[in-house]
Amino acid sequence: MDKVGISYLSRNSNTVGNTEELGILNDKMVTARVVDISLNSNSQLFNQTGQWGGIGTIQYQLVSTPTSPIVSNQSLSSNLAKPLFPQFKNYPLVNELVILFRLPTTGDSQATGTYNYYYLNSIGIWNHPEQNGIPNVYSTNTTESPSQNKSNDSIELGNIQQPSGTSFQLDLNGNSGGDFIEKGNIRPILSFIGDQIFEGRFSNSIRLGSTSPSFGSVQNNWSVTGEIGSPITILRNGQPKDLGEPGWLPVTENINTDLSSIYLTSTQQIPIDVSVASSTTGGGATVPFSNVIKETPQSPKSYNQQQIILNSGRLIFNTNVDSILMSSQKSIAMESVEGLGIKSLEGNVNLLSPKGIVSLGRQNASESLVLGDAFMTQFSNLLDNLNIVLTALNGEPLVPAAAAAAFLVKESLSAIKSQIPNLTSKSVKTA
Repeated sequence: MDKVGISYLSRNSNTVGNTEELGILNDKMVTARVVDISLNSNSQLFNQTGQWGGIGTIQYQLVSTPTSPIVSNQSLSSNLAKPLFPQFKNYPLVNELVILFRLPTTGDSQATGTYNYYYLNSIGIWNHPEQNGIPNVYSTNTTESPSQNKSNDSIELGNIQQPSGTSFQLDLNGNSGGDFIEKGNIRPILSFIGDQIFEGRFSNSIRLGSTSPSFGSVQNNWSVTGEIGSPITILRNGQPKDLGEPGWLPVTENINTDLSSIYLTSTQQIPIDVSVASSTTGGGATVPFSNVIKETPQSPKSYNQQQIILNSGRLIFNTNVDSILMSSQKSIAMESVEGLGIKSLEGNVNLLSPKGIVSLGRQNASESLVLGDAFMTQFSNLLDNLNIVLTALNGEPLVPAAAAAAFLVKESLSAIKSQIPNLTSKSVKTA
């Protein structure tokens, strides 16, 4: 079978034909340094690059001829390149390196002989998600301090931090109108065998991974149980606040300390600390939801079947058109450390249990509620009958004291009966 792609280019590397192919490829693919980028209407390149239609367009300088005075064929007024994949907005920072491809324009390139350059992401000079900028050593305007003049070997050994007292800061924004600030403590996410990971520059990431026990110095905490290779998807936004330097040491996600997380699991056991589970001195942790429903669900820390976990400082579920629907094959348990409120502004609040009971106060409540309307009917009848007896006593001449007492009680009964319509709730009903 004939080879294609890279295999084709690497075939018979000592042949003249292959040399010609590589020459053509070299003519169409070059490396360049980003000098500026159009990100918004306040970018200096905004009008020059087609305004909103040119967002993401970079201004570049070729790395192959990195002279200090920009030569005519590297004039920054014309050295522009568009994103190769506009549907993926992974724009580089100023001073990062990119690969340029010479490809057709919107016109007829074959007829006119004109081409445009398109860039592909940024090159991982430092192999770090936060930034991969590198100073232009040929620039005459550099303010780089001697402390930054380290060899690549020194940097690969981890010696990339600035000593105290230095003021050098690599320009990563240029005239783009952006305000990117390198923090220096953004930790990269460690990949395990087979993982596919997308990382942002701000400690946000998506991992398409699996159960993968690690025997290295950095391990994950979702591979305690489950078959190796079972899928897991982790969306993380924000590393722990107390995670400091050095920024080059990798970490793995931690659902209890990362700022916000979504976990989609299959057979993994996630060691999440649930807010309603508390522990006492000398005792074990309480089982969450154990006093809410009859069949207590398995503890979130030990459950190892498919589930979706959302964890953050606050969760909001909101709809602006239709309803929020919750359905469960087993139970739905709600528990909070402080208050728990259910309110309907314009509709009803319904608590239904066709085959069970509705317990108020505690899960094993045994006292029955009184049916208010039925009780008030019988209570009214009792008052009427009592009123008949009192009327008879009031007209009894042989017992003067009974007549006087009956008269007073009849007045009291009249007042009680007049309040019967107000003694039942108009907003809480039971059946």
